[in-house]
Amino acid sequence: MPCSTLKNRKEPSEGDGGAPGADGPGPLACALEMEMTSCSRLGDSSCDGPAGRSGGEAAEASAPLTPRPAGAEGGNLHKLRDRKFLLEDKRRLCALALATAVFGILLMIIHTEACSFVYEPCSSIALVMNCSISLSTGCLLVLIIAFHYKDIRLFIIDHNHLDWRIAMTSHRVIAITLELLVCIVHPVGTYWEVGLHVNSSSLAPACVSNHHGQALMNVELLLSMLMFLRLYLVRRTILLHSKVLLSASYRSIGSLNRINFTFRFVLKILMNKYPGRTLLVFILIFWLTASWMLTLCERKTQETTGNMGTALWLVAITFLTVGYGDVSPNTTCGKAVCLFTGVMGVACTALLVAVVTKTLALNKGEKHVHFFMLDIQISKRIRHAAANVLRECWLLHRTRLTKGNRGEHRRHQRCLLEAIRMQMIMYDLSANWNNSYRELEQRIHSMEQKLDELSRCFHQTSELMAQVLHRRSPEIR
Repeated sequence: MPCSTLKNRKEPSEGDGGAPGADGPGPLACALEMEMTSCSRLGDSSCDGPAGRSGGEAAEASAPLTPRPAGAEGGNLHKLRDRKFLLEDKRRLCALALATAVFGILLMIIHTEACSFVYEPCSSIALVMNCSISLSTGCLLVLIIAFHYKDIRLFIIDHNHLDWRIAMTSHRVIAITLELLVCIVHPVGTYWEVGLHVNSSSLAPACVSNHHGQALMNVELLLSMLMFLRLYLVRRTILLHSKVLLSASYRSIGSLNRINFTFRFVLKILMNKYPGRTLLVFILIFWLTASWMLTLCERKTQETTGNMGTALWLVAITFLTVGYGDVSPNTTCGKAVCLFTGVMGVACTALLVAVVTKTLALNKGEKHVHFFMLDIQISKRIRHAAANVLRECWLLHRTRLTKGNRGEHRRHQRCLLEAIRMQMIMYDLSANWNNSYRELEQRIHSMEQKLDELSRCFHQTSELMAQVLHRRSPEIR
C-alpha cells in the first residue's frame, strides 16, 4: 500500500500505541509500519496488541526528527504542570521583589538620616550607600521584568496562544512601563556631589548640599519620598500568597460563579475574617511612614515639626481628625502629607465604625435568646398591667364605700387611668407582635408551597427527559 493511502487511513489512538500526530506519520515511519504490519492489521482492532505498540515505539525511535505532538489528555496535563510551575515562580519572584523594594527603602532612610549627621554628603560612605540603593533598584527592575515574563507565559498557556506578542496589549504595556518607572525612582544626589567635588555640612533633608540650590534639594526630597510607591508590591504579594488563590476549591467555585480573584476580593475576605488585625497593621505602617515623610519635609525649616516625636503627634491628631492646633506644618510638602493623612483617617474611621458595628451585632443564637427573653418580659408586663387595673378598680371602689378622703379618691382615679393606658399600650404591642409573627408564618408557609411546587416540576421534568431519552436510545443505537 502506498504511504499516501496510509496517511488517509485512521490512525490508532495514543493509548493504543499508534502515533497521535494530526498530519500522519512521516515517510520513514510509513516505511517501518509497512515492513512490520500488514494493511489488514492497520484497519483491524488487532493493532491494539503488543505488536502495534512495538511498531509505534520503533517508529518514534527511528524518526526522532519528525514532530510528534502529544494527545489532548497529555497536552492538558503538560499545560497544567507548566501552569503550576509558573504560578510558583510568580509567587517567588513577587516575594523577592517586595523584599528588594523594602530593602532599598530602608537603605534610603538610613542614608537620608545619616547624611550630614554621620558622614559628609560627598564622602566615600555616602557614595557606597547610594550605590547600594542603585544596585537594589537594578535588582528590583530585573525581578519585575522576570515577573511579567512569567505572567505573559501564563497568559499564553491559559488562552492557547502561540505568539507572545498577542499578550502584549496596550494596557499591559502601559502597566509594565509604569511599574518600571515607579521602581527606577531613587535619590541620586550623592552622584552630583561626588561629580562636582563639593563639600557641605548643611542639615539638608536629603544628601545634597546647599551649593546646588533649593531646587535640587526639593528634587532629591521628592525622589526620596516617591520610593515609597514601591510598596504597591504588597498588594500583589498578598494576592499571590493568599489562601484564596492557592485553594483549588476556591478557584473552582469562583469560576462557576464568575468571580474574579482580585486584590479587592482578597481584602474583603481579610476584613471579614481578621478585621482588627488588618486595620491595626495598616494604621501602624501608615502612621510611621507618614511621620517620617513629614519629618523629612519639615527638617529644613528648623521647626519643632522636623522632630520625629512631634511629627508622630501631628500625624496622629490629624489622622484622628482632632486638630488641636498646637503644631502645624510649615512647608508645602508637609501640608500635602497632613492632607493625605486626614483623608486616610476619615476612610479608616469609617472602616473602624463598620468593624465595631459588626463586632457588636448579635449572631443568630444571641438574637434568638434576646427575642425569647423580650417576649417573656412583654408577657409579664401585660399581666402586671391587667393586675394593676383590677387593683386600682378595687381600691377606688373601697374609697367610695368608706367615704374616705377625696384626695385619696382622686389619686386612685389617676392610678386607674394610668393602669388602663398602660394596659392598652401593652395590648397594642402584643397585637403588633402577634400580627408580625402571623405574617411571618404565612410567608414561610407560602415559600414551602412554592418549594413543593418547584420540586414537583423538577420531578416531572426529569421523568419527561427520561422518557424522551428512552425513546431516542434505539435510534441512536
